[in-house]
Amino acid sequence: MEAPQLERKLVAILAADFEGYSRHMGIDEERTLATLTAHRAITDRLIVEGGGRICGTAGDSIIAEFASVLNAAKCAVDIQQELRVANEALLAPSRMWLRIGLNVGDVMLKDGDIFGDGVNIAARLEGLADPGGICVSRGVHDHIKRKLGYSFVDLGEQVVKNIAQPIRVFRMSQEPAGTEAGDGDEAEVPRPPDPDGNLVADAVPIAADDSASVEVVFWQSVKDSVEPSDYEAYLRQYPQGSFAALARARVETTETTKENGANAADPQDRAVELAFWDSVREIGDAASMRAYVDKYPHGEFSPLAKLKLQELETGPPPRSP
Repeated sequence: MEAPQLERKLVAILAADFEGYSRHMGIDEERTLATLTAHRAITDRLIVEGGGRICGTAGDSIIAEFASVLNAAKCAVDIQQELRVANEALLAPSRMWLRIGLNVGDVMLKDGDIFGDGVNIAARLEGLADPGGICVSRGVHDHIKRKLGYSFVDLGEQVVKNIAQPIRVFRMSQEPAGTEAGDGDEAEVPRPPDPDGNLVADAVPIAADDSASVEVVFWQSVKDSVEPSDYEAYLRQYPQGSFAALARARVETTETTKENGANAADPQDRAVELAFWDSVREIGDAASMRAYVDKYPHGEFSPLAKLKLQELETGPPPRSP
């Protein structure tokens, strides 16, 4: 039977987990359950008030989705602040601290739950957060850094379990460092991405409500996928977007890879290809690009490598007037 078509959408994902839950249960089950129940009443209420939807809970863990990245970040801060107050009213052995991870990505929906790399990354970010703390992905950071008055600490690229590429992680403060940008204020968002769809470190001021930043976040969430449907989802929303040509090439490449049964479909082999591509992209000369094309003629990045190779050998194509 053919698998049913899954609904997909772009959301902000909040993943949370109570630190030391198993240890607490081993010491005093009844007290731990009472504390967890009281704390969950706080988190669940604030998620609903913040416009979120709880998608999954397992023991002491929470997964929630938000249509707004700003609302998700505000909710995370509100949760930690209210839990801090609740913990201060308890004896030290009874206190339970929540760790929160925030990510934005394209997810699949089934029976009310959400699935996909976007959810997995949020869970890994939660694992990197301090007890009582919040860690966010680069997509979340770039979207809210000038729209909310909170500061961030850049933790750099982090290698995490079951995620093919390192993720850029930021620790988010819970004390306002300034005022929220008002309508018409300028917000710092990334420069136009390079041909790979990677964000450039420098930033230029544009209007805070510019939809370009949302498109960049969307592309960042799907650009490393091996599923044609991820790129098709981008093209449906941004048919004339900045990455439309690359997305169409990725659709053709991933479909060809699956039809031919190419090795890149295997996660381990794909990781090798990704490492190869990262190395030749860093070198950036014609010989390295040719080596990638020769080794992976139907590879995930083959269309882009061929374009780069052509530019290196003949110069960039003329710009259209």
